[in-house]
Amino acid sequence: MKQLVELSKKYDEIFKDLKELNEYIYANPELGRKEFKACAAHKNILKEYGFKVTDNYIGIETAYLAEYSSGKEGPKIAYLAEYDALPEIGHGCGHNALGTASIGAGILLKEFIDKFGGTVFVYGTPAEETFGAKVDMAEAGCFDNIDAAMLSHPTGKSHERSGTSQAMEALQFTFKGKTAHAAGDPYNGINALDGVIQLFNSVNALRQQTKDSARIHGIISNGGEAANIIPDLAVANFYVREATTKEMIKLSERVKNCAKGAALATGTTVEIENYEYTFKHLVTNETLSEAYVKNLNLQGIENIPMSEPSGSSDCGDVSHHCPVIHTYFPISECELTGHSLEFAKASISKEAYKGMKEAVLALVMTGKDILSDKELLNKIKLEFEKTKKELI
Repeated sequence: MKQLVELSKKYDEIFKDLKELNEYIYANPELGRKEFKACAAHKNILKEYGFKVTDNYIGIETAYLAEYSSGKEGPKIAYLAEYDALPEIGHGCGHNALGTASIGAGILLKEFIDKFGGTVFVYGTPAEETFGAKVDMAEAGCFDNIDAAMLSHPTGKSHERSGTSQAMEALQFTFKGKTAHAAGDPYNGINALDGVIQLFNSVNALRQQTKDSARIHGIISNGGEAANIIPDLAVANFYVREATTKEMIKLSERVKNCAKGAALATGTTVEIENYEYTFKHLVTNETLSEAYVKNLNLQGIENIPMSEPSGSSDCGDVSHHCPVIHTYFPISECELTGHSLEFAKASISKEAYKGMKEAVLALVMTGKDILSDKELLNKIKLEFEKTKKELI
């Protein structure tokens, strides 16, 4: 308990810098892979606190890797930072606060790194909402030697323990036909929009035979140019989600078959491609999660529910390469709707800074436990290896 009190005081000493970082990024929202201001601000504060920073990490302009090593052998602990915003509503997912919390945890863990050995990393991971850089990093093997990777995401009114997320594929269907005058000689045309509409009808029919965990949602992003022209081009964008990556792949194939059938039925052709990255499902390391929950409990925080799978994240890909937790901290005294202006405003509120401090302290104490407790580290590794075999 004494250690927690001392850590709390050290957090208060760096809070001014963290608050300035959070509010600067909130005031300067940038879309994925264009987070130049946010990335620069992250790197600047990490350099100020003694981290070695690699720019343009794995060739991504707005990605970075910050590292602080004791020079002694020991566990490798990673905190994952996000900082991309949403179109129109800015930081409606609170990634400004998420990234700030990860940086705060990295800075405060340094002292324990010096004491026990090992290395702490802060990964700057752009574009979680679209072309998630964690996917590229996972494929490049960036997490293969990490002993534990952690982050805490803003949410409504209570802390939540790490749960799971849905695997997701982003599919674009481009139907092609032949133009004609819609009134004068429609019989000479091939209606690409009919292909898209038939796709939606087929997907809606498919829903009766899908699991409760399945989600298929789409829009018509191009439906033609004018009502009096048979459109020769129509485009639909879909997200296909399922509880696990294996189940998502199966469901995605069924949706693709709906598109192929729609093209055959309407005399059109269809091209199928990914318009954003595919995300794997999140696998929480329960041993790591219990350590984090214990450190929230030490702060007097009880009744911590499991987060419900309500979307997809590139953090899922990381969890297939190393032990991961993706927790949540409160930024409000009431429930909030994600991806909203209200959520964005709450990310710089008094309640947000309270929840952020609690999350940072738990992230740091969990890191300290891994550094100092070989038995805990071994349990985390054994669980991960067991889970990894089940994923193959």
